[in-house]
Amino acid sequence: MTSSFSGRASVADARRVFLATFALTLLLKLWLAAAFPMTGDEAFFLQWGLIPDWGYYDHPPMIGWILYGLSHISLDPLVLRSATVALWSLIALGLVDLLLRWAPDTPERAYWLGGLLLVQPFAWALNIVTTDTPLIFFVFFSGYAFLRARLGGGWRWDAAAGVCLGLALLSKFFAALLALAYAVYLIRRRGERARLLLIALCALPFFAENVWYNATHCWNNVMFNVFNRNENTHWSAGYVALYLGMMLYLLTPWASLRLIRERRSLQQHGPIVALFLVAFALMLVVSTRKVVGLHWVLGFVPFAFLALGAVTDGASLRRYFRWTLWLSAPHLVAIAVVIVAPISVWEGRAFHDDVVFHKKTGEIVAALRKNLPERGAIMARAYTPASILSYYAGEYWPVFGEGRFHARQDDVVVDFRTYAGRPLRIFDRKPIEAEALAPYFDRVKVSTFSIEGVTYWFADGDNFNYPAYREGVLKRVAEHFYRIPSYLPVLGCDFLTRYDFPCPTPTAPDKQ
Repeated sequence: MTSSFSGRASVADARRVFLATFALTLLLKLWLAAAFPMTGDEAFFLQWGLIPDWGYYDHPPMIGWILYGLSHISLDPLVLRSATVALWSLIALGLVDLLLRWAPDTPERAYWLGGLLLVQPFAWALNIVTTDTPLIFFVFFSGYAFLRARLGGGWRWDAAAGVCLGLALLSKFFAALLALAYAVYLIRRRGERARLLLIALCALPFFAENVWYNATHCWNNVMFNVFNRNENTHWSAGYVALYLGMMLYLLTPWASLRLIRERRSLQQHGPIVALFLVAFALMLVVSTRKVVGLHWVLGFVPFAFLALGAVTDGASLRRYFRWTLWLSAPHLVAIAVVIVAPISVWEGRAFHDDVVFHKKTGEIVAALRKNLPERGAIMARAYTPASILSYYAGEYWPVFGEGRFHARQDDVVVDFRTYAGRPLRIFDRKPIEAEALAPYFDRVKVSTFSIEGVTYWFADGDNFNYPAYREGVLKRVAEHFYRIPSYLPVLGCDFLTRYDFPCPTPTAPDKQ
């Protein structure tokens, strides 16, 4: 009887700690989301929501659709970030529920695991809005449904796994790693191959939507993710070391060591292991040639923690929970200092410029609007300042110039022909050379202004010369970023046709 009572007390303690952790981390995330300055990526993705479409240049459309809905509530950062704030809290609830079903005899493990996930630095600190927000959500809940099906939940759970997989594919192409994990696990099991077909059929309509969008929009997602961003990849042992170090940090050293020690026990939990091991292994291969970002693997990390909970006793999970709290503490201090410290604290430091730009953006917008010529338009020479300035300006400020391989949504929504003959004001955080802009204007005047000791540049150009810009900038863009392989059927490419550049068609394929 004493043992039974201790067991109930242990479960009650674990549940109480989980609920307290859930509430406290949610409050912490709400504060961080409300207080942290808007970032360039967030402001860029917000433009997707403000100009809704069936797809976007860089990625599939899901985050744009989510931000479209949230932006109709408010443009306040807390509202725009609300989906990200809720993300890991919902995943923690899903993990607790899964482990309670997977190992019902030791329920305290589920609650300690949920708390352990919530105190991971990435789970409470990363509250910015990115394309990874819906990806992580739908990857997890697709995997959740997949595991419920393996627990005897029936075909409806496999159908749900397929629908969520399709929604994940409409979020980011990394969802294909989850599809591959399903295939690796199910294709070896004759009795479950039909389940794999069901998952694929339920995901297919969502995948087809993105294929159609790309075929009618220059194959933008494919050009960006497969070709343009991978031009300069090369083998590097340093990339591999960086990836392994990142994974050790994400999973924590103690959890990583436990998973390695329990690798034989993990064989009894094949469906869970498949959901993270396939992705981690493939990312290891990718890391031999390029840097793997932390956000690339985050969607699969919860399944690694679920595996940890399946092979670890409650006392050890409680110990890991405490150790992870200590790991998180310096992160919280650092982020709090960035948020609450006055700008003067950062004077003389390398990132003083960044702090001023993000905290004083409204003043920068006001300075740029001062004495703007009639019919004048404001642009920036890079997508990050253009996006952040657009957010505070309440209007779209395009990128002037060729830009880089990413964040080329301007190619879709901006028509430079409409600026012909108009005066343009071009902003940069770095010095501007009038000679570089001279071919595109009758006259160029470079000016500066300072805020909190930081100097910013802008150039006023008179009478924008669109034909010269087409030949000097847009033509290079077409030649560099729109080299669409002939085997991709192009059913439309507005960027090329808008500016009268050759557009490959199914009947007249590109000869490259």
